[in-house]
Amino acid sequence: MFSDRLNTLRNRLAEGHIDVALITDDDSVYYFTGYYDYLHMEFGRPTILIVPRDGKSLLITPGIDYNMARKMACVDRIESWNDGMGKEWREEIPTILKDVNSVALETELMPPAVRNYINTLVDTDNISDITATISDMRMIKSAEELQLARHAGEVATAMMNAGREAISAGVAEYEVALATSAAGTRKASELLNQYYAGSSMSPNTHFLQIMASGREITLTHHRASTRVMQSGEPVFLCFCGMTNFHRFKLGFDRTFWINEIADESQAAVYQVAVDSQAAALRLLKPGAIAEDIHAAYAEVIQSAGYDYPFRCGRGTGFSFLEKPQLVFGDKTVLQAGMVFAVDGSVCTDDFRAQVGDSFIITDNGYEALTMHPKSINDVIIH
Repeated sequence: MFSDRLNTLRNRLAEGHIDVALITDDDSVYYFTGYYDYLHMEFGRPTILIVPRDGKSLLITPGIDYNMARKMACVDRIESWNDGMGKEWREEIPTILKDVNSVALETELMPPAVRNYINTLVDTDNISDITATISDMRMIKSAEELQLARHAGEVATAMMNAGREAISAGVAEYEVALATSAAGTRKASELLNQYYAGSSMSPNTHFLQIMASGREITLTHHRASTRVMQSGEPVFLCFCGMTNFHRFKLGFDRTFWINEIADESQAAVYQVAVDSQAAALRLLKPGAIAEDIHAAYAEVIQSAGYDYPFRCGRGTGFSFLEKPQLVFGDKTVLQAGMVFAVDGSVCTDDFRAQVGDSFIITDNGYEALTMHPKSINDVIIH
């Protein structure tokens, strides 16, 4: 799988008359090699994948992660470097870039330290951006990726069910987060053992739970706190960061109420959110234009008297945000094999409702990856 992707990339380089590509985005490095390092640039230690059009691929990685690279990376050659030794990660690059006429980078994703060094070696007129090429390659998922997507959906559903079960009057938000994390980890472990024997991937969820309750419901990306939830209050759960199985990401969220809806006006707002997602899903199929799906969703919201909403959805995969986006201006034609998170939402001054799910585009429509009821009666937790 990874060698096929590298060969496809080499073909794209040949078509664009590019001599060599330097890739530093963590998700792109994984996409092409199967290798990931937990630190990456967080501590100033870059990992760089170098793919010549007509030569062997090279992975430059910190010596501290060399054993991981040897175990996981599907590349022709690995070179490690150590802090303060010689030229560190710069050692190999001048020789590789010597006498080349064209170099491609992920311009907006490359760490400044690496980009600034490349600029000292290559005339900027000879540097091009390969981000769009890689994004296009990653839009249509392979059979292996679609299996990961389905399993990520199972992990997300387990977390949502556990979160719903934990929500109750008198319970602190962080208790819900503990329950969702445990459920997701157990489901991921089950799937890894059953389908990915020998995998070194961790089953543990590793993202702060996005949730808000009561008066804080309008804080979109609020993290679980010590706030104690009360009867009649709304509660928002979002797993757009926590749904990350075997590095495959999805979006998934719901709005709930505890025992009853104390403010009855919230029910009507919530229904508009549900209806806006439904409008988007009516168009979600091959041949649809990305911005048209957003337009259908936005029309429901604005015709109900609410403000113009944020994007309806986004492509997902090994990154949280991939092409295309379901938003005005994106004219990408949807194709089978794409994976999307699709939302319905409404924001007011004192309330916010959102429902979101993830889907695979199939030959004649879509396949739902995340499962949880969304009718008003189903989201009141008794």
